[in-house]
Amino acid sequence: MRALVLLLLLIALPALGQNRATGRAAELDALAAGLIAAPNEETAAKIEGRMRELWAQAIAPSAMLLVRRGMRELANAAPQEALDDIEAALVLDPEAPDVYLRRGLARSELGDYPGALADFQETIRREPRHFPAWQSLSRIAEAREDFKGAIAAWNKVLELSPKTPEGEERLKALTRKLLGEDA
Repeated sequence: MRALVLLLLLIALPALGQNRATGRAAELDALAAGLIAAPNEETAAKIEGRMRELWAQAIAPSAMLLVRRGMRELANAAPQEALDDIEAALVLDPEAPDVYLRRGLARSELGDYPGALADFQETIRREPRHFPAWQSLSRIAEAREDFKGAIAAWNKVLELSPKTPEGEERLKALTRKLLGEDA
């Protein structure tokens, strides 16, 4: 009897995980549509916050411990230690888009822009609506004085989240830099 119960649990657990993942995906779809239609910045910020939570919840718990430590290290000006922890998290959970984003942030702090770009692009490949990755791509392109690339990435941010705080202002500033009007 015990063996039968254990066998049923082993069969049911992956299905429960799939149901959570399916529910998370459906909620992300609804939130993404709501973000586009958000009437103001406040509403958009709440939706963005929930989307970030869902992306973080998709990370395996063991990997999330390493990601959190890595982000603390990044905040404490220890980007190499952060990178080491986040890379260890990727070994545990190589499917989570948000882990690639966070490794990209650590690589960016270390000045590894090609590696950071690759991570942000991988984040987007796995989750095309990941507006933080698009924002990061725009910032790196701007830092490299690739203003066309910065504008293209920022336009994608605005497509995904039209009420991004100061979004239109940033687009105008990038356009001025492209035209050589703002040094």
